[in-house]
Amino acid sequence: MSSHPFLSDEWMIAAKAIRDEYAERVAEPEMAMRMNIVIRRAPFTTEVIEAHIDTSEGRYAVDHGHLDSPHVTVTTDYETAHTLFVTQDRDAIMQAFLGGKVQIIGDMARLLAAQVAEPDELAREVARRVRGITVL
Repeated sequence: MSSHPFLSDEWMIAAKAIRDEYAERVAEPEMAMRMNIVIRRAPFTTEVIEAHIDTSEGRYAVDHGHLDSPHVTVTTDYETAHTLFVTQDRDAIMQAFLGGKVQIIGDMARLLAAQVAEPDELAREVARRVRGITVL
C-alpha cells in the first residue's frame, strides 16, 4: 500500500479504508469524543487544515472539516499533530503540551480521560496499518 502525507486527501481516503475494514471488529470507544483539530504549517498546503475525530456514534470517524458543538478543539502545528495522532509517542506528546505546542479549548477532562484508555490488540493493529500509509 502506498504512503501519503498525513491528513492529505489521499491519506484520508486510505485511512478511512483501513478503518472501514476493521469497523465491525474493533471495540467501541469507551467514551464519546467530538474533537475538532486545527493544524498549521502542513507541507502540502498553505491553508490551515481543519479536521475532526468523532466517536459519538460508537466508532472512530476521522475526516476533514469541523464538527458542530465539539467537546474539545485542539490546535497545533503539523509535526506535533503527526506525533499526537499517528506516532503517539507519549514522551513527545507530553513535551509538546508542556512546550506550548498544543492549545486546547473545551473539555480538557474528557480529552485526558480518552487518552488513558489502553488500546487492545486489534486497535494497535489498525494504528500500525495507519502508520504504514503515513509519511510526515
